[in-house]
Amino acid sequence: MGTKKLNAGIYIHIPFCVKKCAYCDFPSFPANEEMKHRYVSALIYEIEHRRWPYEIENIPTIFIGGGTPSSLSVDELGRLIRAVKRTYHVLPNAEFTMEVNPKTVDKEKLIAIRQLGVNRLSIGLQSTIDEELRLLGRIHSFEDFLKTYDDAREAGFTNINFDIIYALPGQGLLSLEKTLRRVTELRPEHISAYSLIIEEGTRFYTLYGDDEKRRQKGERPIALPTEETERAMDRLTKEILEEAGYHRYEISNYARDGFECEHNKVYWTRGSYIGFGISAASLIGDIRCNNGLDMARYIEHGPDFEEHMLTRKEEVEEFMFLGLRMDRGISKKKFEKDLNIPYNDVYRETTDALIRDGLIEEDDDYIRLTEHGRDISNHVLAEFLI
Repeated sequence: MGTKKLNAGIYIHIPFCVKKCAYCDFPSFPANEEMKHRYVSALIYEIEHRRWPYEIENIPTIFIGGGTPSSLSVDELGRLIRAVKRTYHVLPNAEFTMEVNPKTVDKEKLIAIRQLGVNRLSIGLQSTIDEELRLLGRIHSFEDFLKTYDDAREAGFTNINFDIIYALPGQGLLSLEKTLRRVTELRPEHISAYSLIIEEGTRFYTLYGDDEKRRQKGERPIALPTEETERAMDRLTKEILEEAGYHRYEISNYARDGFECEHNKVYWTRGSYIGFGISAASLIGDIRCNNGLDMARYIEHGPDFEEHMLTRKEEVEEFMFLGLRMDRGISKKKFEKDLNIPYNDVYRETTDALIRDGLIEEDDDYIRLTEHGRDISNHVLAEFLI
């Protein structure tokens, strides 16, 4: 163990869900109550016994994600949260987020979750159109979502995020606009708007994998939106959300003033975070850790994890890849302070070329993507490979 002290966010992965969604490639699956209890016990053991390369001094953010964390009972959530608080020094003003899905909570459960210390909810909406929700394999209707949202407000939550997904098979601009207008009328504090990715191993890949391959080759897809339509959806999302008072601070995230997600900003700015549970990742200083996916092994023996000390090349590339997702971009001064390398020695030629192509812009300190650069962000970010 080193003597260096770090603040770190905490992520806890709950892999359980009522039903696997058609687009989801996260480690998640249905489970009975006995399995949930055994997994929470294993999580508590990891939380209380895991040792890190550096001393974790304070916890400014906690995020319980999944899967569907709200599929756990209040008793199991209470066991888990109490273990975190007795093991780590959670700051009094820490942002504490938990993901919930409609039809897995009621007002009584939400009140109990709030009393456990959770102060930010992320509700999986995805669409306000029931036909699209059925296509995605969601277990809830828009009416179910509205009930959950009302219950959350009555339970005392004043910081709520909605997740939405667009560029769905068969979806057009009018459908997306309908969802965006409905969402902004409800006035959540934060909105995460993601463009659908067809991931291998999902039901959507079975259905639309060939269509995605056509799109990647520049051919016209059959069911999926064209690249031009998807970019129009990106622009429509930004236009409607900013018109409604939400500023974009990351490629897929919008917030009202004062409600940016502090936990996710830890990821994008390469702050330290520690992850618990199967598949959880951690970054502590210059060391990355990844937990394995084997549930049986995790329950019986604890996490099967790998540690990797990042090379300077990896640190530099991560700084750029993650930081350029932020609307403000990356600070050259912070680059030089964190990495002890002059920015211009590494990226001056790359930066000048991308500026000439209209893909990034630069002021005295910051480098950021232009609107055109965001449209083809994967291409732009690849230019920062050393």
